[in-house]
Amino acid sequence: MESAKLSFYKWYLCMAYMIGTKKGISATEMQRQLGHKRYRTVWVMMHKIRSGMGKRDGKYLLEGTIELDEGYFEVATPSDTVLKRGRGSQSKKNVSVMAESTPLEDLKSGKKSSHFRYAKMKVLDSHESADINKVVAENIEPQALIITDKSTSYEDFSALFDTHVSFKSDAKTTKTTLKWVHITISNARRNLLGVYHMMNRKYLQNYLNESCYRLNRRYFGERLFDRMTIAIVGN
Repeated sequence: MESAKLSFYKWYLCMAYMIGTKKGISATEMQRQLGHKRYRTVWVMMHKIRSGMGKRDGKYLLEGTIELDEGYFEVATPSDTVLKRGRGSQSKKNVSVMAESTPLEDLKSGKKSSHFRYAKMKVLDSHESADINKVVAENIEPQALIITDKSTSYEDFSALFDTHVSFKSDAKTTKTTLKWVHITISNARRNLLGVYHMMNRKYLQNYLNESCYRLNRRYFGERLFDRMTIAIVGN
């Protein structure tokens, strides 16, 4: 921020608008709110803020019980591109989604459930196990309990973490065992496509940073802007 040409006032105002909306705000709308002439300047500023959000969340590791799965997010492709089908489609980018949850049990009924705490979403460079292993090792405590489906991509998790439990992927698993990670994926998809419509794959991680930052601090209330200011200025 110290080398930026925009005034501190516009930086702070931009951060306030970004964090003050539940679903995010487009660069076009931000340009209108700030009354700034150049769209590109506003767009760059917003991505710098998103990058700062990601760096802040990167300081913390997920711990305890972690639900993990992969989600495919729509990204922009040139109009003349002949799209492939399935997992290798150029219009979809693979993202590793991690949701930290706390197991709960009703003492009277004995009914078990879980409470969602924090999430991380990281763009994967490939479908290779080595890439996924690197991402989870950088974002999850080794002592964690990891819950996944039976994908072969997760075969090395038993060596990376204290406990790895896998379940067959079906409708029941999605609604129970991997409930929070799938809610995180579906909410992120809906919000990102609803606000930004189609994202450049190069900047997808920044948009995911913003989504996770807001989600992880959903209970901060009026302290949210102050904490965000500290996070961005500190980077």
